[in-house]
Amino acid sequence: MKRLLSICFLGAAAAVLIGCNGGAGTNAKTGGTATRGGTDLAGEIKIDGSSTVYLITEAVAANFKKSHSQVNTTVGISGTGGGFKKFYNGETDIQDASRAIKPPEVEKCKENKIDYVELQVAWDGLAVIIHPENTWAKNMTVAQLRKMWHPDGQQTIKKWKDIDPTWPDEEMKLYGAGPDSGTFDYFTEVINGKEKVCRTDYQGSEDDHNTVKGVEGNKFACGFLGVAYYEQHKAKLGVVAVAEKEGAPFVKPTKEDVLAGKYKPLGRPLFIYIKLTSLKRPEIQEFARYYLRRDDLVESVKYVKMDAVQQAESIKRLEDGIKKAAQ
Repeated sequence: MKRLLSICFLGAAAAVLIGCNGGAGTNAKTGGTATRGGTDLAGEIKIDGSSTVYLITEAVAANFKKSHSQVNTTVGISGTGGGFKKFYNGETDIQDASRAIKPPEVEKCKENKIDYVELQVAWDGLAVIIHPENTWAKNMTVAQLRKMWHPDGQQTIKKWKDIDPTWPDEEMKLYGAGPDSGTFDYFTEVINGKEKVCRTDYQGSEDDHNTVKGVEGNKFACGFLGVAYYEQHKAKLGVVAVAEKEGAPFVKPTKEDVLAGKYKPLGRPLFIYIKLTSLKRPEIQEFARYYLRRDDLVESVKYVKMDAVQQAESIKRLEDGIKKAAQ
């Protein structure tokens, strides 16, 4: 009963905040304002951090600029760790993060008197796709995916049977995101243990359509791309259920399992961190509120948007942070 009341409260809070934040006449999707947040807002917002979250933040910043032309927003991509160094040294207002802040980073913030609010903004999830007629690799462990994609196996892991001797004696054809993509960085980090470490004899592309086309055209192909893009094309693709380790359950990359945190390690929450001293400024407040309203932009860059309860929790956390900053 308490959980139900909590969900009802958060849902109501989301409706009120989404409809009211940002001043009179705010449109939840376009961000247009009639009074506050229009030409009266000015200033500079400095953001850095995760190359993954960058895609969302850059989309938000570009759209925010249309209604707030006097606010200049710069978005860097130093990576989550590099961004936190700038954040706890007081160089930025907002930190993009593809993971939660680590204890040593928390301590650095305390040492430098950097108070902040943590806001989840989306979920990231990757799908490993196969041809619809692939009946042997519907379930794979992370260890098997590592054999497939790690550069150590480039000379020896050529055929499906090289991963599992019961699988076909047929050459694998691999497709996926290109090396300039945040999707590539994420996939290689969680599968191969380090960003950008990957075999080079695969067909990489920044256009996910090329990955879809390649896999659907070859029975012995395999690839990876964002969950949202897979959802758009699942009628013509097969998908791999992934187990984090031997003996763990195999989980398919549905939006529901990504949202529930069950799709490990290929599903994770994405965050922004905002300095409380920065939250005293109206342009930062409006930008943050706009960010949390624009869940359509999350999907436009192929990530998974939060559900209504999760969105409400982030909105409430932001409003609490604004109140604390004003004290």
